[in-house]
Formats: sequence, structure tokens, C-alpha cells
Amino acid sequence: MSSIQLKRGASDKSLSPVDQQAKEDIAQEAETGKVYRANYCDKLGRPVLVMRPGLQNTNSPVGQIKYLVYCIENAIMNLVQDQEQMVWLVDFQGWAMTSISVKVTRETARILQDHYPERLGIGILYNPPKIFESFWTIVKPFLETKTYKKMKFVYSDDPKSLKVIEEIFDLDKLDVAFGGRNPAGFNLEVYARQMKDDDSKRMNFHGSGCSSPFYHSSSLSESQQHESADLDRDSNASDEGRL
Repeated sequence: MSSIQLKRGASDKSLSPVDQQAKEDIAQEAETGKVYRANYCDKLGRPVLVMRPGLQNTNSPVGQIKYLVYCIENAIMNLVQDQEQMVWLVDFQGWAMTSISVKVTRETARILQDHYPERLGIGILYNPPKIFESFWTIVKPFLETKTYKKMKFVYSDDPKSLKVIEEIFDLDKLDVAFGGRNPAGFNLEVYARQMKDDDSKRMNFHGSGCSSPFYHSSSLSESQQHESADLDRDSNASDEGRL
């Protein structure tokens, strides 16, 4: 196997063809750093999921949602004792309205609220462009009130909103992209090693001899995966529901 666990094309003979494909799919979704668990927590010890929608690199809504679930499951596995929530950091650099599907957003919101209630402690929308406000107006009806109230708009040129960052994070650990002083950023090789270690921990935790070290986003039921599969067909059929 390649030393880079997330590298595509690295075959693992211990995996079934289905699991091998799942590994390949996750590798592709992960390679740009569009979603990943940061190597730091907030001041309360909550794991941090970094999201950079401007780095979207695939056209499959199903694959995108499954990878997001995979990352959420990874964050949950890394919760410290007596902590049940996580933080989302959303960086809008490079984001474009044309790449956003309302249908995908609605399905994502449904899955998160149905399967991960109360897991979100706070979500920080960092430097969203002005046009995002129009999209947010459309998205809000899909979200429960208690969910969208946890989302905070933060702007690097607004000292008042930046206080949210300062209250939640140790700036020496926080990524420079969010106003912190940690220059490390996303590194695929480092992330690959992190995920490989975490997948091993997950396998040991479950103790089931599961053949797949990657694909635990199967927390989606079969019926839900069939429903989500409709998104792939719809997203390529027309621009309906797309901004």
C-alpha cells in the first residue's frame, strides 16, 4: 500500500472491491482539503472541522455528502471526555454561487439535523461574500432555528465580529486563514497519516474486524443513500434548484 493512505490508486488487497471503491472515493473528495478535521481544538476542547467550499473538486453530491459524514464521524470519535460538540470553520475564499445546489444543501441539512442533532456547538462563516446573503436567505428555512442561530458571520475587516474568533480559539493554534498565528494550513500527507491513525482507532474501537478502514460514512441508511443518489441524477440533468 502507498505510504499515503488517502492517495488514489493505492490498492489494498485486504479490502473488498466495494470497500476499495469507497476508499478511492474518499481519497478523491479529500485531496483538496475542502473538508478536514483541524489538528487543534477550540478553548473548550471541541474538535474543529474546517470547510473550504471554494475548493470543491467533484461533481457527485452523494460523494460530497458521504465525505462530509465521514469527517463528522471522525470529529465525533475524537471528542474529549464530557464534550459532545464540535466547531465548524467555513472559509469562503474562492467560493462561487454558481457551484452551489439548493437541493444538495437541503439534503445535507436534513441528514445533519436528523442524525447529528446538537453536535454543532458553533459554526463560523468567515469572510462570506455579499452575495452569500441571498443564498443564506434561501438556506435558512431548511435549518432549525437553534441550528442557524449557532452560525456566526465573521469578517477579517470587522474588529467587532473578530472577537468571536478570539473568544473561541487560542490564536497561536488557529490557522492563519482565520486570523490565527498557525501557518501550517492543510497538508495532504499530514492529513493522510492522521486519518490512517484514526481509522485504525475506529477499527479497534468497534472490534468487529471491519474490512474497510475508510468507509464509516455508512451511518446513512440504505434508504437514505437511495434518496441521496437522486441528487446525482438531478444535479446533472438540469440547473433546476441551482443558483
